[in-house]
Amino acid sequence: MARTAGPPPGPARPEFWRSPLRGPWLTAVFGLILLFGVTVLFLTGLLSYAAYNPDLSPVNDQTPDKGWLGFYLFSWPTSPHWLYRLTQGTHVTLGIVLVPVLLAKLWSVIPKLFEWPPVRSVGQGVERISLLLLVGGAGFEFATGILNVQLHYIFPGSFYTLHFYGAWVFISAFVVHVALRLPRAVRAVRAGRAEPPAGPGEETGAGLVTPRPAAPTLSRRGAVAMVGLGSVALLVVTVGQSVGGWFRQTALLAPHGQDPGSGPNGFQINKTAASVGIRPSDIGPAWRLTVRGAGRQVVLTRAQLLAMEQSEAALPIACVEGWSTPDQRWSGVRLNRLAALVGWDADAPPLLVESVQRGGSFSSVVLRENQVRDDRALLAVRVNGAVLSLDHGYPARVIVPGAPGVHNTKWVTRLTFGDAGTFGAPAAFGERA
Repeated sequence: MARTAGPPPGPARPEFWRSPLRGPWLTAVFGLILLFGVTVLFLTGLLSYAAYNPDLSPVNDQTPDKGWLGFYLFSWPTSPHWLYRLTQGTHVTLGIVLVPVLLAKLWSVIPKLFEWPPVRSVGQGVERISLLLLVGGAGFEFATGILNVQLHYIFPGSFYTLHFYGAWVFISAFVVHVALRLPRAVRAVRAGRAEPPAGPGEETGAGLVTPRPAAPTLSRRGAVAMVGLGSVALLVVTVGQSVGGWFRQTALLAPHGQDPGSGPNGFQINKTAASVGIRPSDIGPAWRLTVRGAGRQVVLTRAQLLAMEQSEAALPIACVEGWSTPDQRWSGVRLNRLAALVGWDADAPPLLVESVQRGGSFSSVVLRENQVRDDRALLAVRVNGAVLSLDHGYPARVIVPGAPGVHNTKWVTRLTFGDAGTFGAPAAFGERA
């Protein structure tokens, strides 16, 4: 009778892995933490996606082929005004805090990645494929997310698109993995550090316990504590960028650690005017605001804009990278008043906002009806009692309660009120009707 070939030398052999820490209990503990954490990450990620109102095609939609993946989309609310600050701050902070847990979980199961033979049955083959997608998807989502937080775009294509589709691949594999492994994880945790009984078709030790353990230098509970301390350390140096106040001083991993300066305009920004190509001629004395809608058009100088009734709103700026500012006191003209200039009254429609910014994602955005109608939604010309600085959007910028920071468009030059489906691609910034 032919003998079955054994595994090749190297990591495919169980004795290659000698850590005495690996086992079902340690893997289960990390897995259950990730079960909770990844679920919260995914849900807050869905909310972040919805906050961009991507179904307002084609201007806002960076994922035009999403199809049924956008089944849950809804009109992003303007109240409470700190909603996006909370959900995105949670998303980014939790993602960073979970990095040690994810790495520890991968370390704990690495022998399973080299199992021999690679496929023993159809069911096990499906599980192996889901595991490949799970590990690859987790690595991709966490890596691109952290790179985006630091504005380090070394990956090809749009982060927005890559992260969106990557999230769905990852969560699909995650659901399959949880369905297959959750019962054993629960048994392992209940059994404590003792070996849990194997279920039907399962091997003792879940293929994680080494047959030739090295001398222990750390207990399994000590390993969990060490990973926990790593997560706490990352929390301390990250959460301040979202919480603000005194804690902002501890945000060593904030995506923009530079000092924003002091004074009324001394709060965080994402992009400077110089970085997006704003020229003096774009925002100088020749600057005009064009307001269109309902077959009418009004062109305003900055002096005329300042002469209109000014309103105030205390609103934060919250960015996709996870940072946010405290409430700033903005003043300017309500968007619904500007809609009234061109014939729209109480039923103000969606609004296309265009900037003099040269290209880039969201240099033009569409705001929903509920955002335009909110009395706190302004075309701001001042902040904290002072004229907007150039980097904060002089001569005028949009500020909308609850909206992602990138939708609070700076250096605004044109507002078009109307049916979002008719906006199409915005015209070049230099054109004037």
